[in-house]
Amino acid sequence: MDGLLNEDVSEVRFSAWTPIINKSSNQQLFQERTSLVFHWFDLWTDRQRKQFMHALLLRCSKSQRKFIRDWLMEVVPIKHMDFTSVLPRCLSLYILSFLNPMELCKAAQVSWHWKFLAEQDCLWSDRCVRRGWFLPYTPSNREFGAWKAHYISCASSLDYLTPREAAEVYGTLNETVGDTEEKKERLRECMIRKAIREKGAEYKRGSMKSRRAWLSNSWTAGSQATGVHGHQKPSGMELTSSLVTLGEKCRSQLSLQDKEEVVFPSKSSDMEQTSLTTSMRSLYLSSAIGSHMNLSSLTTCPGPPAVHLVLISSRVLAYELLLAGARVSVVTLLYDYSAVTLELLLSQAQRLTQGRRVRSIGLVTEGDTEEINIIQGLTVNESTVLNPKVREFWEKISGWIIPPPEGGSLDIFLPLAASASGANLVRKLSSLTGLGIRVPSGICTGSYQHILSEWCGPGEFPPLMYFSEGPLLSWCWQAEWLEEALRGLRELMWPQLQQLSKETQGRTLGRFLCDRVNLPDILVKSEVTAALTEALMALCSETPEKPLEFLARFMQRRYEGSAGMESEEVFLTEKTNEGVLSPLLEVPQDSVSEVNRRLAVIRELKHSESRYIQHLQSVTREYYTPLRAALDSNRAILSSANILMVFAPVLEILEVNSLFLRELTERLGEWSPQQCVGDICKKFCTKLWVYTNFFNNYPTILKTIDKCKEMLPAFRSFLKRHDRTPSTYMLSLQELLLGPSARVEEYVTLLQALSVHTPPEHQDHGHLTSALNTVISYRSFLRKLKRSSEGDVRMRETQRMIQSCPNLKEGDRYLITTQNVALLKCPNEDITTFLRMYEQVRDLGLFLFNDALVLSERCVSHLPYSHALRTSYTFLASVALRSLILRDIADTKYVQNAFVLEGPKRQWICATERQDDKLTWLSALKSAISAAIKDR
Repeated sequence: MDGLLNEDVSEVRFSAWTPIINKSSNQQLFQERTSLVFHWFDLWTDRQRKQFMHALLLRCSKSQRKFIRDWLMEVVPIKHMDFTSVLPRCLSLYILSFLNPMELCKAAQVSWHWKFLAEQDCLWSDRCVRRGWFLPYTPSNREFGAWKAHYISCASSLDYLTPREAAEVYGTLNETVGDTEEKKERLRECMIRKAIREKGAEYKRGSMKSRRAWLSNSWTAGSQATGVHGHQKPSGMELTSSLVTLGEKCRSQLSLQDKEEVVFPSKSSDMEQTSLTTSMRSLYLSSAIGSHMNLSSLTTCPGPPAVHLVLISSRVLAYELLLAGARVSVVTLLYDYSAVTLELLLSQAQRLTQGRRVRSIGLVTEGDTEEINIIQGLTVNESTVLNPKVREFWEKISGWIIPPPEGGSLDIFLPLAASASGANLVRKLSSLTGLGIRVPSGICTGSYQHILSEWCGPGEFPPLMYFSEGPLLSWCWQAEWLEEALRGLRELMWPQLQQLSKETQGRTLGRFLCDRVNLPDILVKSEVTAALTEALMALCSETPEKPLEFLARFMQRRYEGSAGMESEEVFLTEKTNEGVLSPLLEVPQDSVSEVNRRLAVIRELKHSESRYIQHLQSVTREYYTPLRAALDSNRAILSSANILMVFAPVLEILEVNSLFLRELTERLGEWSPQQCVGDICKKFCTKLWVYTNFFNNYPTILKTIDKCKEMLPAFRSFLKRHDRTPSTYMLSLQELLLGPSARVEEYVTLLQALSVHTPPEHQDHGHLTSALNTVISYRSFLRKLKRSSEGDVRMRETQRMIQSCPNLKEGDRYLITTQNVALLKCPNEDITTFLRMYEQVRDLGLFLFNDALVLSERCVSHLPYSHALRTSYTFLASVALRSLILRDIADTKYVQNAFVLEGPKRQWICATERQDDKLTWLSALKSAISAAIKDR
């Protein structure tokens, strides 16, 4: 027993009260003793408890003390905390904005962080501006405290002038003032100061109630930008004028006359009122003097010289040449015809002019003799010019132009003067804007040659005010051909120029084309070139033994035949020594009678018809006749069915127009003021079914030519021998077949000009009106065919461009515009919107249709050993416009030009490179969404 007892005592010697080996017993004993200690702790007084806890904490280790500290921080809240370290910076600035300047200076002494916040420009700029203290420079983005230092400098050096001091400086008071009057002046000045203090306190109380929240701490006085929903910072002149107006309003609200009646109820005189007003103005201007800004100098300083502004639509053919040929004194604005709105167009133009008044504004866009197509879906004509939006547009742009006595004008590059409704539109615009509207008369045919014709209105030749002569001539004569060349240049050079704006891209391509091709020296349609072409054609057809003598005799006969008509004919390509583009400008408009104008239009109709017939005859002579002869001799190049398919409609048009030209020539040979041509025009309009047959079969004709060219080598060789020869006027067969569609447009222009210059009492007026209405309706039919064809081409190109894309050709769907954007992602969306940071995850290509938005992934790959880029698009998603939600993201220092596209299942955060691209895209997208919802 003793041995067992000794063994048990040795086992529990080191564990004493707590047997560690037996964990259950140990835990039970720990709970019992803890309950006993808690019982004692409850019986102790507060002082004893504190002593016990102090002794217990002294026995704790470092890790145990940290555990107690962490537990206390969670359970016991800390009442005293620096709010600037917990709240967002914008809220901290909002709280500090309620402090007065002296309290802000005291707060800046708390710590470096408080000093940084208390010196922010957003806290001090409004205080300075309200008092008329302006910084003489714009602080940079990383410069803080400039407005605070300026406020302290102005507040410590106020230069207030009493009426007597102001009289000594400005000489406004020449009489000696006695002691009584001096007391009155002091009392008046005291009342003025009291009124100013009351007004300042009232303004401060009002600003406290209506104070706006700070959007971001990055919005300093020099870095405020204008977003879609942002606040635009007023310019210096606008801010000064508004402050002057506010000062006058404040002075009127002070009720100075009432103050005078209180001080001097019975002795109010003109001298006292003048002195009081002078005192107030000297006190108000002293703040401006202290801030190094004299308001009078601002209002009297001469403005920048007036410039010319020209608006160019992206639908104009070869607009790059106009951008490259713009003069130095001209500000150009290239706008997207299909995506822009009138409000956005006004905003872009106003940003370019920068508040300056311009000498004139030019508008180069689509249209005809009766209407102006400024943007897609908006036609300005005689009936729609007084619509609210259209009227507001014309009124605003007219406000940017200097008055007409100083040379201000509005120039529209459309032949509105060639029709009665167009002339009425010009008169309405002139009365609406109060300016002189200058437009071309439009009796010239082909491309944009009407711009080179006579312009209505005084002053110098308007086109030369905006563009240089060389590029302008080339564009007017050869816009269609230059458009084909520039189309290839755009596709080739777009990867290298995609980082530039569209206007810079266009100017670069136009300059490249002018330098490479030397366009000013090429005038394909000049009179000399036409005469040489006719001579060479005659030489080829007759093959004389002495070619040089034949050419000399031919040119001599041509000269003798045209010598008698030299004083009457209008040669559009002739240039004078003064550089005037059209001889019509040399003749005063008032000296040309209506009879002569009518004769000039008929001659132009006959001359252009003759040139048109020659092109059609070249088709039959150079293509149809040899192919038919080969078929008749059993050496067929084309089958009979293919020959009829390609050339039968052209032969019908040639027959009808040849008869029309013959009758027109006979009437012109027997010309008199009473002569009529409207009956033959009306007769010609009854045979327009031949043109309908041609246009309906036109796509099939081109497909037949291409198919036969691929399958028949003999036909390919035949085309190679005959295309682009002097006999075909250096044109191919497909290019010659473009003549009928262009001729219909020319018929409308010429008949409208002829109708304008035919008096209503003339017997020919009724027939001309009937023929004109028929041709206008037929032109609408032709334009509808063109739009449908162009839409199909764009849809096929888009379908081919986007890889793995479903079928896009559904119903009446058409492409509106495209835009390349960056797809962004926010790592943490719990942060406040204006403090979020975004990262770019991929590039997207957005294709906007009239009923859907297609999103595609854009991949740009570089080719080895070259600067060339290859861009590909892969289909990503498609969203119906009716279910698409568009949200804008305000610009911050972390993201610019961003917006959100939200569909039924997901959303995309996108951003453009430039602000103009974003505004244009948002405008087009909003318009498309509104139209899709209305059509629903």
